[in-house]
Amino acid sequence: MSDPRDSTLELNPRYDASGLITAVATDAVTGDLLMLAHMNADALAKTLETGEAWFWSRSKNRLWKKGESSGNVLRVVEARIDCDQDALWLKVDAAGPACHTGERSCFFRRIEGGALVRD
Repeated sequence: MSDPRDSTLELNPRYDASGLITAVATDAVTGDLLMLAHMNADALAKTLETGEAWFWSRSKNRLWKKGESSGNVLRVVEARIDCDQDALWLKVDAAGPACHTGERSCFFRRIEGGALVRD
């Protein structure tokens, strides 16, 4: 039986047992994948309210605004949710590098032959 979330136009995210939903952020212009993080209900609400990306930090166990210390804020151009409402896709305008390492994207390495290679 299909879940009503699969076809409704009502926003009703399906959070996991920890109260989180996976969110990916891509560059609104290029489509490049910038980062993956998690949101709880508060992070999603703040993101939709402010137009800037907020996430739940599992390591710090707190809500955090992307760029709160670096200034590399992600301005949300468009927010999408998948068919069963358990994953988010944020199309963003990044004010700077998305990765905490200073790389433009958190996905700056590829796996080749069991080793990591920088792009």
